[in-house]
This record gives sequence, C-alpha cells and structure tokens, in this order.
Amino acid sequence: MLVSDYNYNLPEERIAKFPPKVRGTTRLLVLDRKTGAIKDSYYKDLADFLNPGDVIILNDTRVMQSRLFCELPDGRKRELVVLERHGNEPQRVMYRGKLHDGDKLFLLRNSYAGPDPRVGITISVVKILGNGIAEVSSDTPLAELAEKYGTVPLPPYLHRDATEDDKKRYQTVWAKHMGSAAAPTASLNMTEELLAKLRAKGVIVKYLTLHVGLGTFLPIRSDKVEDHHMHSEWYHIPDDTIEAINNARTAGDRIIALGTTVARTLEYYAKTGKTEGEDDIFIYPGFEFQIVDALLTNFHAPKSTVLMLASAFAGWEHLHDAYDHAVAEKYNFLSYGDSMFIC
Repeated sequence: MLVSDYNYNLPEERIAKFPPKVRGTTRLLVLDRKTGAIKDSYYKDLADFLNPGDVIILNDTRVMQSRLFCELPDGRKRELVVLERHGNEPQRVMYRGKLHDGDKLFLLRNSYAGPDPRVGITISVVKILGNGIAEVSSDTPLAELAEKYGTVPLPPYLHRDATEDDKKRYQTVWAKHMGSAAAPTASLNMTEELLAKLRAKGVIVKYLTLHVGLGTFLPIRSDKVEDHHMHSEWYHIPDDTIEAINNARTAGDRIIALGTTVARTLEYYAKTGKTEGEDDIFIYPGFEFQIVDALLTNFHAPKSTVLMLASAFAGWEHLHDAYDHAVAEKYNFLSYGDSMFIC
C-alpha cells in the first residue's frame, strides 16, 4: 500500500488560515460510509444526526504554548516547539534552523521584537536526534518556560505567527489537562451551547485524555504505508467513560469519536485493554474498528496519517469522493476549517 495512493488536490485557497469569527459557525459534510451518500449541513446542526443514547467522546487535553523563540550567542534566531514529556524522559524539542550538539540558546520574550528581548534563561542542546528533533536541557522545565514565554504552536502550513485570538481559538472550550503540543483540532468547532443541545437530546457526553505530540508533526517518510511507525502519545480513559462505552454496547447505541485522537485512543484500548499508557497505534485502510461507530473529524492534509485513519473508517473511495465534493463546494480545510461527520 503506497502513501502516494492517499492523495487529492487541495487548492491553497481552501485552507482555512484563521478560525471563523464565531466558534461553531462552520459547515458540516455528512458522509454515509456504507453507501457513500453525501449531505451538506452545518456544525451547529450536529444534533440532527445523533440519537438519544449515543455516546460522544471528547479529548480534554490542553495545548501548551509550546513555541519558543531563541537566539544563538551570535544573534542568529531559532524557534523551538516543546514536545510532550512523560516521567523522567529527556526534554525534547522540534527546531527550525540549524543546531548542533552543545549549542547554547538564549530564550527570548515571545518574539524577536524589543531592544533587549533576552530573559536570562539558557537552553542547551544535548543531542541532535534527527528529523528536526533535539534533546535539550534547562534549569527550568521546558513546560514552565512554554507557559510563561511561549506562543501557540500553530501548524506550519498557516504560514503566520499566532495572534492573541489564537491563544483562545486553538484550544477547545473544555480543555483541562495540560500536555499537548498541538490541538485536537476536530474539537475546535464544538461549543458549550451545542454540547448542551446534545445532552438535552439524550446524547451522553464523556471524555478521555490523549496528549497530542510528536506524531502530529512528523510526515510519513516511507513510500509504503505499512513501513511508517507512529510516535507514542500518553493517554488516559476514565472509568466512567469505559462504563458509558460498555452500556452503549449492551443497549446497541453508537460510540462517536470526536476527532482522530479519540478514535485512536479507543481503538488502542480495544486492542490492549489498557485504560492508560502510551498509544502508538497506526490506523490505515484494512483496519477493523472495534469501538468507534461514527467519527466527527476535520478535512485532513493529503498523504497524512489522519487522512489514512479517516480512509480506514469511511473507505478511501467514499472519502475521496467526499473530499472532491468539499473542494467543489468550497468547504474550508485543515485545522481551522469545516468538519465531516462519517457515520
């Protein structure tokens, strides 16, 4: 199975560069994964496609302000993205620009502006790990530095710096547990008002935590899908969420994953029986889903791991047709764009 098989034409103008002015006012494409039938709708009308007793599961991770600005002693600028850290693991970052083992980086105040932007904190490069990743050290944990001096780690394809608005909008309205290097973006269109509407209809809303990490940023570098190895990400599924899943299974109700992070976590639990740990599951066509019955997700980038997960769930032929339809109908794509409900 070739990575190049999972491609489609995505015009630059269809990529949403900014969030919608009002959260939740985006469009929703509904795809029947059995028949391939497509319906155009709106995200605010999601409740029309859910039934009483359905369980929708959300990721309650919170995004770190993990983008740090630094400079080398000679003044050359460098950018770091702080990556997730579990236990006593070494601190790691993604970096932009050349770095070498032993380099010293001076932390700057949120940007390169100002007459004296240095804050008096040094980050040392311990080892270059390859693929733009480095192990680093600092007297203060990077997570603390990120919260004080960092900015929102917007996806690089947006080609812009984060604004004050991004600090709020690149975060879900229920974000709780700090630890992600990127947002679970399928949830960015969800509002408290819509959640209340779902609950009023009898839909059960539950949560789990998966800290979105390194795997989100890394492209597939192999030609064959099967040769790609997913980076692991920490997750936890609470007991009440497991109970809701079991009750829905007994009653014949649906389990709906809000986003690919939730889908991966639930299917890793189905595979291992573990409610907490490191999730490194890679889902691509041919995978048999054990828990997820419906998926609310973004429109994903060509040849990405998340596109392959959606393809595994919907079938590539149906999904490709839906994407072509979305392009023709001028849907907005990627993190700040419109959504799909695959059922």
